[in-house]
Amino acid sequence: MSLRPRGASARSGSVLEEELSCPVCCEIFRDPVVLKCSHSFCKACLQQFWKKRMSARECPVCRRRCSATEPRGRVGGDVACTAHGEPLKLFCRDDQEVLCCVCHTSRKHGGHSVCPLEEAALDLKEELKKDLSPLKKNLRLLYEAKQHCEDTTIHIKSQVQRTEQRMKEVFEQLHAFLRAEEAARISALQEEQERKRLLVKRRTETITREILSLSHAVIAVDNEIATNDALFLRNYKNTKKRAQCSVQDMDQIPGALIDVAKHLGNLKYRVWEKMLGTIQYTPVTLDPNTAYAWLSLSGDLTSVTNSGSVQKVPDNPERFDHFVFVLGSEGFDSGRHAWEVDVGDKEDWVLGVVKESISRKGRISGSPEGGFWTISHCEGEYIAMTTPRMQLALEGPLERVRVQLDYDAGEVVFSNPVDMTTIYTFSDRFTERMFPFFCPGANINGNNPDPLKICPVKVAVWNSATW
Repeated sequence: MSLRPRGASARSGSVLEEELSCPVCCEIFRDPVVLKCSHSFCKACLQQFWKKRMSARECPVCRRRCSATEPRGRVGGDVACTAHGEPLKLFCRDDQEVLCCVCHTSRKHGGHSVCPLEEAALDLKEELKKDLSPLKKNLRLLYEAKQHCEDTTIHIKSQVQRTEQRMKEVFEQLHAFLRAEEAARISALQEEQERKRLLVKRRTETITREILSLSHAVIAVDNEIATNDALFLRNYKNTKKRAQCSVQDMDQIPGALIDVAKHLGNLKYRVWEKMLGTIQYTPVTLDPNTAYAWLSLSGDLTSVTNSGSVQKVPDNPERFDHFVFVLGSEGFDSGRHAWEVDVGDKEDWVLGVVKESISRKGRISGSPEGGFWTISHCEGEYIAMTTPRMQLALEGPLERVRVQLDYDAGEVVFSNPVDMTTIYTFSDRFTERMFPFFCPGANINGNNPDPLKICPVKVAVWNSATW
């Protein structure tokens, strides 16, 4: 079985893995043998180790010299019937029992289908090999699921490091006044890290237990298949049951990543609430856990750029994997909400709102029928993303776009905040949370590199703003 390399943070392996791993190849045992010193190895690994050394046979672990009879082989020879003392040569297909000649003539097995031991063992071993194949496949999937957990743990640690660094930069600007707040928010981040770490750890432990259970089953079934036919058939019922064990759900963990937006979003605003009117507030914060792998977000999570290259991020359930999309961190299921986006002279962008349940994986339908209420700019044209698409007639290029969501009225209004003219209005009925949506467009050969930036507002102005 070929296994993926472990993540960089994975140690030499858990105690459970070590008990099931060959010290030579560091993989799950294949055809295991044991020396008198109690150390176990794959049979092929031990033979290859001795062949390479071309010296006295010794244990690869403790270097104890091994006798000519080591490693211990399989038990062979005929097995006697416990009731009659005769050799077991037959197998009753009806009762799934091994028989001697005396058992065969008894009334208990009268009229039953009886065949030679070798014939029955051959048929049932082939059947059991078929049962073993999905077990090995599930074991491989469990290892892959565990690898994903380990990769997620590494990414969480990286997120914590970057987030903590950004926090320190923000708090350094406010210095003494914010020192106590800084400690409190870093503590909250670390508490979330511990909760998320424990969440992933519990999933990892569950997967490890599943690996142990399946590994034991695989080893046990492999060993039974390799034993004497009589012993194999005697234990067949139990072996068959063991080969039919199942595994639990191996889906990825939703919501496992650090909620970076919660810690960094509007950080200055929330800390400086006592000083309203002296600082700026950004009404929408981007959620990096939803961002397509090519997107780069600013440290304060208020602007997004298509970097033109893939960044190393986990494929978590919340992340888009096919288009350069990112969502706001907060969804709305009531009330009125508005935000402005600086589009500058970008050649390609899409803005608006989407419903929470849109698919994050694969191709999607970018229209109201698919849960998107957006407008776009592409190849010099402004488009309302309706079905069919509607070209918008504007007097001049847009530098800023204001997005207004009135959830209860079922409206999404796009306007030009410079001259306060309406660009387009969607009218619909909303039944679930709606999220701000941003797409900075394509970036081929360095074209369209400018970011989409959410515009800040004065706190006093924002609080008194009217539509």
